[in-house]
Amino acid sequence: MDATTVLADINGHLASVGYGLAAIGPAIGVGIVVGKTIEGVARQPELAGRLQVLMWIGIAFTEALAFVGIAVGFIPFP
Repeated sequence: MDATTVLADINGHLASVGYGLAAIGPAIGVGIVVGKTIEGVARQPELAGRLQVLMWIGIAFTEALAFVGIAVGFIPFP
């Protein structure tokens, strides 16, 4: 093995660890969004439909962060 192979192998492992760390934030965010939606529906059940739509929009924006985290792993470093 030469130095470039070892360096590429290290970068590959760091990318997977980095994505694992990047997925923690969106997971917490989705948990907060869903939890607050449940609280809102418990307080005002008549707004359940409206709150559910807002919940799905919030989850979509939060999951976009996870997609950015996985895309960073594919960026080649010099």
